[in-house]
Amino acid sequence: MTKLALFGGEPAVREPLQPYRTMSVRERQAVIDVIDADCLSGFYGSWGNQFLGGPKVRAFEEAWAMRFDCRHAVTVNSATSGLVAAIGAAGVGPGDEVIVPPYTMSATAIAPLAYGGIPIFADIEDETFCLDPAAVRLALTPRTKAIIAVNLFGHPARLHELRKLADESGIVLIEDNAQGPLAKEHGRYAGTIGHIGVFSLNYHKHIHTGEGGVCVTDDPDLARWIQLIRNHGENVIEGFGIEDITNLIGFNFRMTELSAAVGLVQLDQADEHVGRRVKLAQALSAGLDGLEGIAVPAVRPGCSHVYYVWAARLDEARLGVSRAAFSRALAAEGFPHGVGYVRPLYLLPVFQKKIAIGRHGFPFNLGDPDYSKGLCPVAECLYERELLGLEVCAHDVSETQAQQLIDAMRKVHAHRVELKDLPEFEDA
Repeated sequence: MTKLALFGGEPAVREPLQPYRTMSVRERQAVIDVIDADCLSGFYGSWGNQFLGGPKVRAFEEAWAMRFDCRHAVTVNSATSGLVAAIGAAGVGPGDEVIVPPYTMSATAIAPLAYGGIPIFADIEDETFCLDPAAVRLALTPRTKAIIAVNLFGHPARLHELRKLADESGIVLIEDNAQGPLAKEHGRYAGTIGHIGVFSLNYHKHIHTGEGGVCVTDDPDLARWIQLIRNHGENVIEGFGIEDITNLIGFNFRMTELSAAVGLVQLDQADEHVGRRVKLAQALSAGLDGLEGIAVPAVRPGCSHVYYVWAARLDEARLGVSRAAFSRALAAEGFPHGVGYVRPLYLLPVFQKKIAIGRHGFPFNLGDPDYSKGLCPVAECLYERELLGLEVCAHDVSETQAQQLIDAMRKVHAHRVELKDLPEFEDA
């Protein structure tokens, strides 16, 4: 192969990848129709027919429930709002423990704090990077109220196993399925196997409305709880005839009619958008499988992967070169990527200092959670030296460019011995 671009050669990827665009004339017309109807939000925060939102919101919720084969779908203005509402619906209160993974977007672990819950971190599996059920079992205590499993990068966690564990323990399993719409485990959609599933409609997800989210459940009581938390539920307790008012202080987590209109179109095109990303990721895996020191994304038997991120693992010992050096050379070849994903969340200041709500350590002072370095070695190893990923959702990649990405990785791999003499530096 030719000289590495890092040392003056021609980059393997000829032109910068273009952003993946999902908005079309259909979404534009859907928005215009809402504007012409002069109803940008159909919600009222008081008892009455409009408490549950306008016609587009309700149509979107019905379509979402039908598409994902679940009984109830409740729209929210973000997946973060959805996680908070799910924690509230699970009945989490001050001092209750919620088991969470350390390797995810921070909202997953922050959501319990809204109700005074204490996040308890359990390590992840080293192939799919999702919660390890064995680590969850070790983390269970009489104070555990819920588990949040993240279907990270688009691959399902061991959801049926975690659901069984939750049911046996009398606790709630919440799925953070922000990155995994249309992924499946044993024939069921990720996001629908737990007691509550939370989907993201953020602009860089597979299905998006700019900002937004959807909570799903088969339990009508949990669905009603989420609806009340979403929209100032304290005002309608008598109207709904509710006796248990735990966690029913409401918020404004409401979705607009504009977002719902866009969501209806996006949902109708979901198979196309997800399918294109899966095709790209599978091409990368097929083209790069078998390279020494590089493990392409695993797909567990009985599962489908939707590849929000194509996430490979580098073995520095087998590669004979550091991830930092490999990454630097790969970037020079025009292969856009990130390394490490996120620092394990328990290393964030909020957990290290145990300061969240107020100045006196609440809710951490209601327990004695361990947030020390070394708590989750699999997650720490991935962050510090193993994980390298391409954000598949971000890029519109032709078949020619897909081959160029493969060529870039193979080129750097073939010339990796030349990277040993690079000066020491940190991962980009």
